[in-house]
Amino acid sequence: MPQVTINRRVFEKLVGKKLSDEELKDRISMIGTDLEEVNDKEIIVEIFPNRPDMLSEQGFARAFSTFVGASKGISRFKIKDSNEQMIIENSVKNVRPFTACAIIKGMKFNDEKIREVIQIQEKLHITYGRNRKKVAMGIYPYEKIKPPIRFVALKPEEIRFVPLEYDREMNGRQILTTTSTGKEFAHLLEGLDKYPVFIDSEDKILSMPPILNSHETGKITEKTKDVFIECSGFDYYTLSKCLNILVTAMHDMGGEIYSMDLVYPDTKKTSPNLSPSKMKLDYKYINRVLGLDLTKNDIEGYLEKMGYGIESKNVLIPCYRTDILHPIDIVEDVAIAYGYENFEAVIPNVSTVAAENPFEVFKRRISTLLAGLGYIETSSYHITNCEQLKQKMNCENNFVALANALTSEYDTLRSWMIPSLMAVLANNKHYEYPQDIFEIGTIFKKGNTETGVIENDRLAICLCGEDRNYTKIKQVMDYIFSNLGKEYSISETEHGSFIEGRVGRVSYKGKDLAYMGEINPIVLDNFEIQMPVAALELNLTELFKLIK
Repeated sequence: MPQVTINRRVFEKLVGKKLSDEELKDRISMIGTDLEEVNDKEIIVEIFPNRPDMLSEQGFARAFSTFVGASKGISRFKIKDSNEQMIIENSVKNVRPFTACAIIKGMKFNDEKIREVIQIQEKLHITYGRNRKKVAMGIYPYEKIKPPIRFVALKPEEIRFVPLEYDREMNGRQILTTTSTGKEFAHLLEGLDKYPVFIDSEDKILSMPPILNSHETGKITEKTKDVFIECSGFDYYTLSKCLNILVTAMHDMGGEIYSMDLVYPDTKKTSPNLSPSKMKLDYKYINRVLGLDLTKNDIEGYLEKMGYGIESKNVLIPCYRTDILHPIDIVEDVAIAYGYENFEAVIPNVSTVAAENPFEVFKRRISTLLAGLGYIETSSYHITNCEQLKQKMNCENNFVALANALTSEYDTLRSWMIPSLMAVLANNKHYEYPQDIFEIGTIFKKGNTETGVIENDRLAICLCGEDRNYTKIKQVMDYIFSNLGKEYSISETEHGSFIEGRVGRVSYKGKDLAYMGEINPIVLDNFEIQMPVAALELNLTELFKLIK
């Protein structure tokens, strides 16, 4: 978890209430963070990954203020129109296609505020931005920029500027090989013919995301009054939420928020959007989950204590909250406001003898076997997207789409495991080969059940390297069944994700349980993997039933 150092004087001024050390220790621990240290000057806390909005003095104080009763309900933010444009050109479509931007005016920077801005930017990069892969942020002195600003992709040799804290001009490729930041994040631009840059109307380069800013147009000082902020990445919803966290923090520092028009090749947006989102408030559901008997007024009071607003039968979710995805998240915040220390411990009237689930023992046995071969176990999300399951894997698929997906990146329940492992390999091309990985996880398919979805646990293995082929992956299948004391059969089959003639259908006791073979070069190209991959996927749920 990221550790944040908070200036106590700034924090108490923002909260509007001064608490003793003991009160701070008690209340900070109960709001859902881990307290490390409290002294006269600093408060050091560890923030859980689901609350990136609390990674700054301003965000943490905003949440804490309502929690201790110094303020109440949802925070509102006024946005003015800057009448300025950000022009996103088509050249960034396959490089880093989205950006969300804003202008903050009237800032009065000093050493402390600059430290606060640097801290929140760094912490957001590491956590919410997934080390700049998902989101990269840039903050610039607006007075040194001439709008409109363009977001374009150029060849590395065409990109020339003085990197931040350097004294000589470099081109794009030199920045990646010479600067410390370039070396650290060069893998994010690996394999690209063009790199993304922000350029103003006088052709001055502001930055090369996700690497670093220009020294001329990208350094904040005490003389800076107005700032331009951009977030770039691959999903606009994610970027807009990150931008909201930044601009609301700067608003609480004393700045005024100005919107910008984002002109995409095929659409136009305005950012930031600081309007709260809505979710239906189910009072019975909250009481049922918590085992309480709270009144309507009680629940609404607890939600206001957590910084929410109430409108009719809806809860208003602050624009900077990224963690509210389901009604259960609302229930959790009601529980925090009610106080975990106030829940009564009850011993259930059930007498049982505990035993480990035999299927979990079976899965652990398989996992231990593969770890013994030196394979690395991964853990990926149950939610993915249609493109990864279908188009990238060069096959048709029976998948379950989410009805109310918040992002296009995560809008589908995975229907098989190999695409998840291929994505892992695609994200780790900068590490040495061979890369042999496996995962045991749940897949979801449409079926005749109460929920309309059938769930199965499967094992997927991907062997990636120069000599990884059908023989290698078959040896792994032989090893698994040999250790189980069972024999399987293989039949010829066809599958678009595998090379024709190099794929087999594995059966046990007459039931088809697995595919194994060499991944199709079309699929490798789709994931931009330049090494051969041999893979298998085995239905452990059905195998366990047959063995049992």
